[in-house]
Amino acid sequence: MKAYWQLTLAQLRIFARNRQVLFWTLFFPVFLMLMLGSFLGSGNGISLSIAIIDEENSKQSSEFISVFEDNEAVQLEQDLTEEEALSLLNTGDLQLVVIVPKGFANSVTQVNADESVLKIPVYYNETNFAVSQIGLTLVDSVVDGISKQMVDYHPVVVTEAKGVEALDLQYIDFLVPGIVAMMIMSNNMNGVAGQISAWRERGILRRMQGTTLKASTFIAGQITARLLLNGLQAMIVLLIGNLVFDVQVSGSWLTLTLFVILGTLAFMAIGFIIAGIAKTPESAAPIAGFLSFPMLFLGGVFFPINNMPDFLQPVVKLLPISHLSTALREVMNVGASLSTMWLEAVILIGWLIGAFIVASFTFKWE
Repeated sequence: MKAYWQLTLAQLRIFARNRQVLFWTLFFPVFLMLMLGSFLGSGNGISLSIAIIDEENSKQSSEFISVFEDNEAVQLEQDLTEEEALSLLNTGDLQLVVIVPKGFANSVTQVNADESVLKIPVYYNETNFAVSQIGLTLVDSVVDGISKQMVDYHPVVVTEAKGVEALDLQYIDFLVPGIVAMMIMSNNMNGVAGQISAWRERGILRRMQGTTLKASTFIAGQITARLLLNGLQAMIVLLIGNLVFDVQVSGSWLTLTLFVILGTLAFMAIGFIIAGIAKTPESAAPIAGFLSFPMLFLGGVFFPINNMPDFLQPVVKLLPISHLSTALREVMNVGASLSTMWLEAVILIGWLIGAFIVASFTFKWE
């Protein structure tokens, strides 16, 4: 037991004395969270930039424009010429340009006997088609409403809108659990692989093997030190996220801690595999990077897993970080319990057991 505590304290001192380790394991993830959270933290809405050129300047055209002014999702520009508006549309600064032509007032106040239809030119940005389609739908609905009023239209079937108050989640609420998962992966997979391979090259592991130290004691000390480091990291990230972005933990702290432990153990096991395969510390880093870099983008750290292509979904669902980030996110944002996240726990345990079995065959003391 004394050797266990000495190894744990020695590992913690190594973390504390190495400034690069402190930066990459503590300050860099916090810096990344602050940067992404500041730029993208509240990006959960759609804004339409629409310019309306009123060639009519009548009471009826003003009423038409007021419909767009009252819509909170619309950023309306009215002080532009047609040439200026189209120029901004070409550069992507506008989504729509609507021209209210002369004759608009006459068309909306009386029905033409010759059944001629006034056409309102609407220019849209083809490079941002999804947002432009929303804008076109909005303009069509306004114009369609005017036409129905003119012919005294009475609908047979109507919709009844009933709002449901959903979770008010922003991108920062998605990001913070992903940052915690990223830190756990980086500290344990990349960190263990590099450190153990360096110790082997310097003969430290060989000298340990020549003592009465048991392999289980050595591994237990590594696990304890890294659990303490990961716990400290998670607390710092969550504290800063709460103070700066008001990020809350809706679920159980016990469940959150459990998944931090499972993630730590699973990625430590993978790190031991890499350390066993790599012959030198120089080769351990590229191997760990080759595995960790794709997982940052495929594991739901920065982007939702559901948005990825269908052919990648089977691969994504096999990655340990995808289940770790999902579990942390569900516990923090939705308040999910272990009973609803049991599949993620089972998969992480499966990675833990399987990776440690492989590591037991690949690990070398010298």
